[in-house]
Amino acid sequence: MNEVKTNPAVKLVSAVLLAAVLLLFYILWSHSRSVSDWAIIFIFAFLVSLVFTKPKKLPALTLKKIVYSVIYIFYLFIFIVKSNFDVARRVVKPQIPINPGIVRVKTRLKSPIGRMILANSITLTPGTLTVDVKDDYYYIHWIDVTDVDETAATEKIVSGFEKYLEVIFG
Repeated sequence: MNEVKTNPAVKLVSAVLLAAVLLLFYILWSHSRSVSDWAIIFIFAFLVSLVFTKPKKLPALTLKKIVYSVIYIFYLFIFIVKSNFDVARRVVKPQIPINPGIVRVKTRLKSPIGRMILANSITLTPGTLTVDVKDDYYYIHWIDVTDVDETAATEKIVSGFEKYLEVIFG
């Protein structure tokens, strides 16, 4: 198998950046204020990222992408909350009004990471679950199939996420 030679400086910088991002997530998640904990986490995150990552060309970071990323996080959060209320409403009703099924939807996204984030966003949203991905198509288990038509299902499930992810990931 041919492996592309990586510039050691690029690999080192990539590992440091990834370790810094992982440390930031650790701090935000654990609310740790211990600098010694931060140092240990950073060192191990750096070593793991140095061993297991293969740096690629980073996409251009623009103000527009940053703004769309922040908006996407809020959009996803609001969508998750609304879906939680919808599923909770269905559960407390005496006759549980569901019409489950698997629908096929199509994505316009070309970026592998954008597609992965789309699949995970759909799965994070209560009432939907990404079951399979084949080419440009996602197979989604939907708690209440209101439309089996691919275009209509795509509009209801995918298009809200895609409008942000297209700008962020191209």
